[in-house]
Amino acid sequence: MTTGDFQSQPGQYGEPGSYPPSGGYPPPGGEAGGLAIRFAARLIDGVLVGVVSWILIFATDSLSNYLVTGLFTGLLTFVYFLVFETTQGWTPGKKLLGLRVHGPGGAPKPTPAQSAIRNSWTVLPIVPFIGGLLGVIAIIVIAVTINGSPTKQGKHDEIAGGTQVVKD
Repeated sequence: MTTGDFQSQPGQYGEPGSYPPSGGYPPPGGEAGGLAIRFAARLIDGVLVGVVSWILIFATDSLSNYLVTGLFTGLLTFVYFLVFETTQGWTPGKKLLGLRVHGPGGAPKPTPAQSAIRNSWTVLPIVPFIGGLLGVIAIIVIAVTINGSPTKQGKHDEIAGGTQVVKD
């Protein structure tokens, strides 16, 4: 074969505006979920976790204890995302908005380890005094990397081995 046999066709990998094959695009089962819809899903999930967290805080009379409220919020959020993503491939917020979490390489769901890695930033509120600030920094990094990625994968998706949120 000569180099002329390998001429690229419009829209193939490697051309400006195309997506790298290693990035997993196009995602299996749908289009990549963008920043706005993922933020809306996270907001819905946050409200659900917040309601349960507040119930636990009031039931245990621990509203004035920052460590306990951070523990309830951070740990509950982490477990919520871990359980739903690994058993269903979605959280209620994602399901409501037509999103799904795929594991690396188009796997239908992330493994527990992959989900734990991609959601590890949610436990930051457990860290006394600076946990909230660290959480905000993590949210900004994730949002910037999702928005700047042609595959709409955030830094947390990359670190988890290439997980991806897609539209059903």
